[in-house]
Amino acid sequence: MKKKSYLFLVAFAMLLVSCGGSGERPSFGDNEFPVNTVGSQSAAMQTTYPATIKGIQDVEIRPKVSGFITQVCVKEGQSVGVGQLLFVIDNATYQASVRQAKAAVNTATAQLNTAKLTYENNKQLFEKNIIGQYELSTAENAYHTAQAALAQSQAMLASAQETLSFCYVKSPAAGVVGSLPFKVGALVSASSEKPLTTVSDISSMEVYFSMTEKDILEMTKASGSPQAAIASMPDVKLQLADASIYNHPGKVTKMSGVIDPATGSVQMIAVFQNPEKLLKSGGSGSIVVPHEAQNSVIIPQSCVSEVQNKKFVYTVGKDNKVKYTEIKVSPQNDGVNYIVTEGLQVGDRYVTNGITKLSDGMEIVPITPAKYQKKIADQAKAMTAGDIVGAMKK
Repeated sequence: MKKKSYLFLVAFAMLLVSCGGSGERPSFGDNEFPVNTVGSQSAAMQTTYPATIKGIQDVEIRPKVSGFITQVCVKEGQSVGVGQLLFVIDNATYQASVRQAKAAVNTATAQLNTAKLTYENNKQLFEKNIIGQYELSTAENAYHTAQAALAQSQAMLASAQETLSFCYVKSPAAGVVGSLPFKVGALVSASSEKPLTTVSDISSMEVYFSMTEKDILEMTKASGSPQAAIASMPDVKLQLADASIYNHPGKVTKMSGVIDPATGSVQMIAVFQNPEKLLKSGGSGSIVVPHEAQNSVIIPQSCVSEVQNKKFVYTVGKDNKVKYTEIKVSPQNDGVNYIVTEGLQVGDRYVTNGITKLSDGMEIVPITPAKYQKKIADQAKAMTAGDIVGAMKK
């Protein structure tokens, strides 16, 4: 029986403590509430935001011509340089077009040479008054026409050679090759839904996250401009998918100029160096923004009530009457405490527990939080097993 009574006592003590921590208050049969006095202190806060990781340059590789893939020259995850050959597309038709264009250039060159000889010969005959101006002008026009025909055929050759070069798909940037959805023999074209692959420059990574419009406005007003707000932000950390912290700090460098109407948020970009190639494009994580609060008013979140996006505490006046007081807090917090920016000053008193039992203007008997916890323990010891069971059923 003694063991059972002890277990009931421990269970009820835990029940009372949990009630005290959640804003509820055990019934002491009096009007005593725990009260704290506001003091200034320093605290290290941090805020986390869901984030998406991308390479500083992710380039989709797409073909410019249609054809069957005849060679895949790289492997997934391979590092490539600028201009390195990635794929070869069947080019027999395009090579034939180049040969045809070269033949047209040769023909046009021969016609130009003939027209040039005719024109120079007619100039000599015209100077000797053997032929008239008409014959000379006709020869001159034929010469210019041949020049234009040669230029046209050369342009067609250059176009055919460029089209042929499109069959050799090369990397436009240095980076790491992504997935390779198309294999040798696959038919591809410029209109294919999927790219041939993606080349990602992962020497540095851009991490995308979003902050609320309210947070951005507060930062901008405090700093004077969006650029100044970004410059004043501290180095940020990256929490990876396995909950570990990436070992290189990052810096917020960009802010979107448009607010997403669906979410009411603004996209931010932080840059992290990636020398070990640990970060991969397309990964996810969380951005951790630290915030140092110096000489600030810091109170527990458990003593704050929220109504219609406004936050309130019960302050205690000299006459020991409570007042329902609105406060404003910093948007950055650690999930346990708030940094109060308006509504409380050093020396003010506020109720820490049992706020749901209070009403504006109610007179209380202030006690210290330590005495409050002692009364909880004393009441638990004084109650019978039947009282404990009854309390636990409520």
